[in-house]
Amino acid sequence: MTLSMGMPSRRAIAQLLLLACFGPPAMADQVPPDAARELAPQGKLRAAINLGNPVLAQRDPRTGEPRGVSVELASALGQRLGAPLELVTFDAAGKVFEALRSGAWDVAFLAIEPVRAAEIDFSPPYVLIEGSYLVPAGSTLQSVDEVDRDGVRIAVGEGSAYDLYLSRTLKHARLVRAPTSAGALEGFAAGKVEVAAGIRQALVAYAGSRADLRLIPGRFMSIRQAMGTPKGREAGARYLRRFIEEAKASGFVADALERSGQADAVVAPPADDK
Repeated sequence: MTLSMGMPSRRAIAQLLLLACFGPPAMADQVPPDAARELAPQGKLRAAINLGNPVLAQRDPRTGEPRGVSVELASALGQRLGAPLELVTFDAAGKVFEALRSGAWDVAFLAIEPVRAAEIDFSPPYVLIEGSYLVPAGSTLQSVDEVDRDGVRIAVGEGSAYDLYLSRTLKHARLVRAPTSAGALEGFAAGKVEVAAGIRQALVAYAGSRADLRLIPGRFMSIRQAMGTPKGREAGARYLRRFIEEAKASGFVADALERSGQADAVVAPPADDK
């Protein structure tokens, strides 16, 4: 689904935020011309937004429009480039990656993973998210290390960062994939698997106050959320790295997380190599 964002109703607020966090709004001629061409080759910035990750993007309960840190970063980048923003929304990270092959987007917000990095140039991470396990309250599994054993089935969203990671690292447990992370939780709730894997915030929200579910302490991975552009756009990728580092250092990422109710998410530290 695509959503054109030419003149959002909160444009004035967004501009004030850009002024506060990035300094005066940069016009297109202040961005290297080759970077601007590569990031907005059609004259607009097509940004893939994964609504399946509630830390990064959510639907505004009042307007239904996408909001969140990834949307705000996309808007800020579009203003930097002097290009109108078009949001291309998906309900799962795996679908964002699949859409790369059809050329559906110019920038995306995905976790850094080797499989993806073969086709996408990533910025340094801007947010770190924990990958966690959810189990029934009466499960005998008590620690992250105990999950990887024969007979354990783990529900995951197909193509998610934790699906890719667990596919590489599990030795005994079996993954049961659903088209989306929400679908994986539905399978878990139906008793089809022993464990659900996902991002901590989403699992906490799903469990809510239910006494029949519990999170296993600790994490099985740190998910490094970053901005990316298709391989072959070297100037664009270089600019994204600089852009993300500025967004972290200025406090823009932290403020955007707080505005979208995700203040407990961790802003990634400065990259060693910008």
